[in-house]
Amino acid sequence: MKVAEEAASKASSIRLVIFDVDGTLTDGKIYMGAQGELMKAFSARDGMGITLAHKSGLKTAIITGRSSEIVASRARELKISAVWQGASDKRSAYEEAKALFQVTDAEIAYVGDDLNDLPLLSQAGLACAVGDAMPEVKQLCSLVAENYGGNGAVREILEYIIKRQGKWDEAIAAFSANPAVVDVAQ
Repeated sequence: MKVAEEAASKASSIRLVIFDVDGTLTDGKIYMGAQGELMKAFSARDGMGITLAHKSGLKTAIITGRSSEIVASRARELKISAVWQGASDKRSAYEEAKALFQVTDAEIAYVGDDLNDLPLLSQAGLACAVGDAMPEVKQLCSLVAENYGGNGAVREILEYIIKRQGKWDEAIAAFSANPAVVDVAQ
């Protein structure tokens, strides 16, 4: 993982993590049929990372330019707190998220991969990119995952944040100490 010098101090302040979808939570491929979008591939490891984030007290949200029942279903499954789909202007959705969660820019991490994510990456306290993000996105980010979008990059970034907040041992203790772990989504 590429980690900028200021990343650790920024990560310690994060309360909300916002994700793009296509190319970030997925591999960026959109499978289309005659009836429209057929499927997207999500990573179970990213899903577990989001569950760990929730168990560590972090809130999560999605802001995506496309609209898809597949995304809505995945967000419900993972208990993602808020979802903005069809956001042609992601900045407006970002401002709504700030108000909803009562957070400042410094308390937000944004994870993206492409040029339309640049405005939010510039505004968020902790700018994060997946490993196969566009070069302009990577250049702007304090954290760049080694893993690619839809292949564990989100998990990698969330683990970094949770560890920098000193909550990692507590998060994994919920799994190792309890043989009947409940409320776990992947």
